[in-house]
Amino acid sequence: RLPLFQAAGKKNSSNLLSLNEADLKEQFVRGDGPGGQATNKTSNCVVLKHIPTGIVIKCHQTRSVEQNRKIAREILQEKVDLFYKGEDSDVFKEKKAAEKKKQEKKRRARENLERKKHFKEMQESDGK
Repeated sequence: RLPLFQAAGKKNSSNLLSLNEADLKEQFVRGDGPGGQATNKTSNCVVLKHIPTGIVIKCHQTRSVEQNRKIAREILQEKVDLFYKGEDSDVFKEKKAAEKKKQEKKRRARENLERKKHFKEMQESDGK
């Protein structure tokens, strides 16, 4: 079972709950992590808080404040959708489907590896 907030990613779902700008508190802070002077001198990290739920998003994916604002809103919209809809949210369903697909791929790869190993053992025993 996935924790609900881990399911928010970068999927585009059309029927997410919409955000009301009046419910948002936006701040611009200095980002952290690699980047040196470009990171340390500019306040292009966006901190977005959804006041009714208390969900906080910190976005510093690009150097552009405008792009970070846009990305932060998309991520916040997905998290708010998950908060209110829970497992009925499209974001959760997409994440769950992707996880299932990944597990199936791993299982097939493991089976294939076992088949190859068995085949190799058969060839070695026939050669002796």
